[in-house]
Amino acid sequence: MHILQYTVPFLEIFMIALMIYYFLSFFWNTRAMDLVFGLMAFLIFFAFSSWIHLPVLEKLMLYFINVAMIALLIIFQPELRLALSRLSVKGKKYHEVTEFDRFLDNIAQSIYKFSERRIGALVVLENQDSLDEYANKAVLINAHFSSELLESVFTTTTPLHDGAVIIRGTNILSAATILPLADDPTQLSKSMGTRHRAGLGFSQVTDALVIVVSEETGKVSIARDGIMTRGVKIDRFKGIIRSVFTPPKTAIETSIDALGWLKNGLGWMKKWNQ
Repeated sequence: MHILQYTVPFLEIFMIALMIYYFLSFFWNTRAMDLVFGLMAFLIFFAFSSWIHLPVLEKLMLYFINVAMIALLIIFQPELRLALSRLSVKGKKYHEVTEFDRFLDNIAQSIYKFSERRIGALVVLENQDSLDEYANKAVLINAHFSSELLESVFTTTTPLHDGAVIIRGTNILSAATILPLADDPTQLSKSMGTRHRAGLGFSQVTDALVIVVSEETGKVSIARDGIMTRGVKIDRFKGIIRSVFTPPKTAIETSIDALGWLKNGLGWMKKWNQ
């Protein structure tokens, strides 16, 4: 008991530092990092106002925090979902690379290579709704996905680059696919062209996730459920795709993982105390 009295504070400091490190490393070099710094500055200012006893300002800031937390959960749902999924080691032996992980890395590499070179691209990831109706009217490929194949399709000298590529699972189903345009493109700015309108329109009529690379600006956009998100960075890109195509763990699985961590921690503490 005497040893625990001195080790528990150090253990708590270590665990808090580990949590802060994990949180910051996950959002580093993403668009969320600026918001994280702003939030940290806000919390410091809140602590200062509490220290010098400014009751009116404290109440206003507490109200703002309650509203901001809900807004952050909605805006950064993909990142938070991915962060929580990485906390689990069940079924992932030290971040074991799966087929989906390899696919995600390869498609991200290709999309952001298009972005750097300002090559226009329109890629559809099939979800639950079957896209055979659209694929059968296009050029059927039905080949395993590879970065080289996707990049060859969108090379400007090929006749396939004008349409969309449909991907089912980890296979490229079709190329040069014609997609319906958005009826009400109010979300689109003047700098967005036919690809963006097609991507937005297709996301309005199916549950597919549509990736658009602008030929003019090189920006990557993602359309889903009739909503277009522009300027998506690579970390957020991966987070969104994981959140859509990776099923979340059940409550029972999560509870089992938590109990396993707790059991290991108590066992370590018992051995240390002996």
